[in-house]
Amino acid sequence: MRNQSRLGITVASVVAAALALTACGSSGDSDGGGNAETKPAESVTWMTMLHTPTTPEADGPIQTALEEYTGTKLDIQWVPDASKDEKINAALASDSLADITSITNTSNTSVRQALKSGQFWDVEKYLKDYPNLSKIDEQTIASARVDGHLYGVPFQKPMARYGVLVRQDWLDNLGLEAPHTIEELGDVAVAFATQDPDGNGQDDTTGFIDRLESFKLGFKTLAGYFGAGNNWEITDDDEVVPAFQTDEFKDAMEWYRGLYEQGAVNSEFVTMQKQNQQDAIAQGKGGIVVTGLFEAKNYMNLALSADPNTPMAWALINDITFDDVPRRILSDTGGGFGGWLAMSTTQVKDEAELKSILAFIDKLLDEEAYALMTNGIEGEHYTVDDDGVVTITDQATWEQEVQPYNSSRPSDIVTTFKSSSPYVDEGNEKIAENAEFAVVDPTQPLSSVTFDQSWSTIQQAANDAYNKYMVGQLDMDGYEDAIDALGSQGLDKMIEEFTASYAESK
Repeated sequence: MRNQSRLGITVASVVAAALALTACGSSGDSDGGGNAETKPAESVTWMTMLHTPTTPEADGPIQTALEEYTGTKLDIQWVPDASKDEKINAALASDSLADITSITNTSNTSVRQALKSGQFWDVEKYLKDYPNLSKIDEQTIASARVDGHLYGVPFQKPMARYGVLVRQDWLDNLGLEAPHTIEELGDVAVAFATQDPDGNGQDDTTGFIDRLESFKLGFKTLAGYFGAGNNWEITDDDEVVPAFQTDEFKDAMEWYRGLYEQGAVNSEFVTMQKQNQQDAIAQGKGGIVVTGLFEAKNYMNLALSADPNTPMAWALINDITFDDVPRRILSDTGGGFGGWLAMSTTQVKDEAELKSILAFIDKLLDEEAYALMTNGIEGEHYTVDDDGVVTITDQATWEQEVQPYNSSRPSDIVTTFKSSSPYVDEGNEKIAENAEFAVVDPTQPLSSVTFDQSWSTIQQAANDAYNKYMVGQLDMDGYEDAIDALGSQGLDKMIEEFTASYAESK
């Protein structure tokens, strides 16, 4: 299949421009014309996810400030994220949804069936009439459609947050430059494993610190540099195929296993949990991590908490390339799509009510509302210095009163705030740069009944074959045999159904 793949969908996005907040103001200032007079709804019920241990008070400072800013009285139904599927499935079955439901598990079969069955409004034709909603990136819209329809306002995320973090102090100790190609990255990994980069005289370091999600996260990103697609890709023959079947993916596997055999990938990665990975990084056991570029700050904080004099320093790299493959990065956010703010057709009874709720959501995309849901109230939760650096004044109060609202923001890319924490600003800049080179899973807007029923089983089997290959229990022929065997277990049917859905969408 080499040189015959379109390598997924490459995105030339305007997300970087969105970071500068090109649109603020109320829906009443809309230049779209059709909805210029629409005011936000007087009251809204909203089922949204809670990612924190404590639930904020309804009369707390953030909800009160949001109500004052939007002119909308809020009845927020907080659902612990761990039980979101159970709660939403029950609400769907009993038709007891809120006006707005935050749907963040986009692969939930019951949800997707509900979307297609008419339980939620198709909002796409209305977005043009609002100053902020009209500026949602086209790729995000495309990723959010289900069978050609947009059943909710997409949660907007950065297009691609991943990159490669490399210990800069180790590079300096060995007289090496930061890598920017796959070949250079491999050389650095071997050097970190064999040349005592921490200078302690012991053979106790490796290159990559990976974990058990390697197949779905870290290695998947590396395979993307080789030209492999994002979970799936479309061939020149318009066939939709899984990336793990392709030559590019297998070339990346051979390269990575070669590093593993040289001790340049941690030997226990196929069983390592995320917490253990973080601990190993903080303890200086390895010097390369393929992860979100925002994680450098977190690794530094972990290291500093263990040793305030840690020499740790990081190079944040977002431009790794391989051979003649154009620069690219697999989107880890579904093409900037994190779910839907979905409006119930039962609770939201007519178009006028729908428009007023969309006006409310549009107001939440203003910089003022975004700042409230991100930092809180200036002087109460944070301060801003003369350089524009935001500092949280009381972490415990912020965590209780403000943090719960973070995950309910309709967008994570309205603007950025300067930070005094190391690597935060640099990470934000490099994540914004990634948008131009992001590669999105082309199957997100497509349909496959077999995928909905069996993908988790197929993916786990492919993951197991990858792990066995990496640790030497299978050779490449054995890996290919294991993947071929998945055809009769549903993979062939998925390919057939996605290919047909793609043809229909064209």
